[in-house]
Amino acid sequence: MDEEILVEERDQKGLTRRDLLKRTAGVGVGLSALGMFEVQSASGAAELTKVKWISPRGTLDVMDDFNLWVPIKMGYYRRLGIDLSLSPGDASGNLPQVAAKQGDMGYPSPGVLTSSVEAGIPVISIWEQYPAQVFDFVLNGKSKITHPRQLRGKTIALFTDGWTSIVNPMLAEVGISPKSVKYRTFGPQWVQAVALGQADAGLVWEGLRAQLVGQSATFGSAFQLKFLVGSQWGSKGPSNTYVVRTSDMQDSAKKDLYTRLLQGSVMGSEFAKANPRAAAQITYGARPVLQKLISPQVALESMMQLASGYSVFHRRPPHLYGWHDPTSWNRYLDAIAKLGQTKSRLKINDVLTNELVRAANQKADVARARRDARAYKLNEFFRTTTVPKGYPL
Repeated sequence: MDEEILVEERDQKGLTRRDLLKRTAGVGVGLSALGMFEVQSASGAAELTKVKWISPRGTLDVMDDFNLWVPIKMGYYRRLGIDLSLSPGDASGNLPQVAAKQGDMGYPSPGVLTSSVEAGIPVISIWEQYPAQVFDFVLNGKSKITHPRQLRGKTIALFTDGWTSIVNPMLAEVGISPKSVKYRTFGPQWVQAVALGQADAGLVWEGLRAQLVGQSATFGSAFQLKFLVGSQWGSKGPSNTYVVRTSDMQDSAKKDLYTRLLQGSVMGSEFAKANPRAAAQITYGARPVLQKLISPQVALESMMQLASGYSVFHRRPPHLYGWHDPTSWNRYLDAIAKLGQTKSRLKINDVLTNELVRAANQKADVARARRDARAYKLNEFFRTTTVPKGYPL
């Protein structure tokens, strides 16, 4: 299955005959040894600007980044003049590396972003990819806990100590002092620790939740889990954002570059909206390891959980992807200051900006993305998948 999926994705460059004719009319076109067209300037140098995006995870073998894999595979970023590379990172959000120009864009949680800003790391959020609460709690399937209020005095499993900055504000939302719980760090086995009863709850998130449900079905009673979904129990916290160097927002060329990058993200989301199975197929096909971990149906459900969250503010005012909600963020900044997570109350303009959001949404070639999605050929594995209900796009 792996080889068949990957071959199909490589064959679909996302370039129409009209696109190629437009390119050859305006610039020189070189043909590489692999038979792929590259736009070239008169000097022969490729006219693509390299951008390095860094994940907050140690792996890219997830469905979370479909909004970036789709425009890469469909050639949208190439048309936008961008050579985007995705790199695995860690829970720190890799913001020091971004500040040091070892990467261009990080994707941290709000806790990491705010602690970094307070520490003087010169970064700022330009795009809230998941403008709602993406985080959940996972429980053993036999647990009697039905609400986060019942976590007082309990043990919470984490991958890393850094995750406390995510959980503390969630507990505070339901009136629990973080000092009343016990955190235990289990590394990559943190969910298994919950399943085995070594902790009462653990931190997880949308997308991963679908994968864990799929694994539960595979492993049977030895791995039964249930979830307290953040958005369902009323958590109002913000989630992970795309972050760049603060100085980049004073550079017109950089602002134009990141606006184009975000245009591509919008096109990826709109492609998924028009044909969720096609977007899932592209993402799944881009990650051979992921194909060994979950089925196409689980991959689709994982992507849908995320896509529904990504489009929260596209479905309602201000009808924009990537919008930071000032009300949510001011509430969050108040909460973490009260918790002592930051020494002082941060100013919202030092943490985030919506400056590029409208332009990225307005300039995105949504019609092309939707048209391409509807025409995309599903392979034998994704033709048999069913789009899950309950995840509005």
